[in-house]
Amino acid sequence: MHTELVTIATDTAQPLDGAWYEPEGGATAGAVLLFHGNTMNFYVGAPRFLPPALTELGFACLAFNRRGHDILSNRNSRAVEGAAFQTTGEAIADNEFAARWLATEHGYEAPVLIGHSNGGFLAVQHAAKHPETPAMVLLSAHAGGSVQETLAPTTGLLGGDRTEEFRTQALAMVAEGRGDDLMLLPGWWYVLTANSYLDRLSTMPNTVATAPQIRCPTFYVRGDLELRDAYPAEDFCAAAGGPCDVEIVENCDHYYNDREDVISDLVAGWLKRTLIDKS
Repeated sequence: MHTELVTIATDTAQPLDGAWYEPEGGATAGAVLLFHGNTMNFYVGAPRFLPPALTELGFACLAFNRRGHDILSNRNSRAVEGAAFQTTGEAIADNEFAARWLATEHGYEAPVLIGHSNGGFLAVQHAAKHPETPAMVLLSAHAGGSVQETLAPTTGLLGGDRTEEFRTQALAMVAEGRGDDLMLLPGWWYVLTANSYLDRLSTMPNTVATAPQIRCPTFYVRGDLELRDAYPAEDFCAAAGGPCDVEIVENCDHYYNDREDVISDLVAGWLKRTLIDKS
């Protein structure tokens, strides 16, 4: 496997960094676009452990950072970026920049999509806009919509049972012209801008509601230690507009700790059966 660090231009001052993986001798099966989860990046989790298995099948892979990588980060200055600032619209735009780079630089117009967590949620939105997508793998894609707020008292995310308190604070900050100022939260995410907090409560599309627009074959994986309602594999596949398979992995958490080999084998096996063996 050949690996190259790459930089993807955007229409902002923030390029997207990533890694381009190619099989020795070149790709024979097409390309894969890997979308990381919230506060993660291209060198942890699925975007890191999947490329060896994917390149062995003959796929080239692009794993990249959206602007929403890590919670807070900076580049060659003290200007701050990261997931604490990103909105859903910006994340969708970043995925378009990466897809355009893949097409322009390497000629792959219709890559397979693989997304983990928020990356899976975003993969669904990307596939809905790109019906040429040949296949999609959703690794614990979250439900989107209002589900995260509904489940917040159980998950502890977005302020847990204090979402109304933080919503009021965020609205006041936006009204004062401080929408890009950071808010401290108890637990994960820990910090978010007021604009980003409100975006997560009110403007994320619903993953299951988008499912009828998805025509390509889809493989939805969830760990058995994850909340079904937060990562609605069965509901998505029941609503999907194309073929969809579900796999619930035993003894598996949201980050696939110590189950990376199992996930890699499942994903590679499904792609081989779905695309390569039928070509």
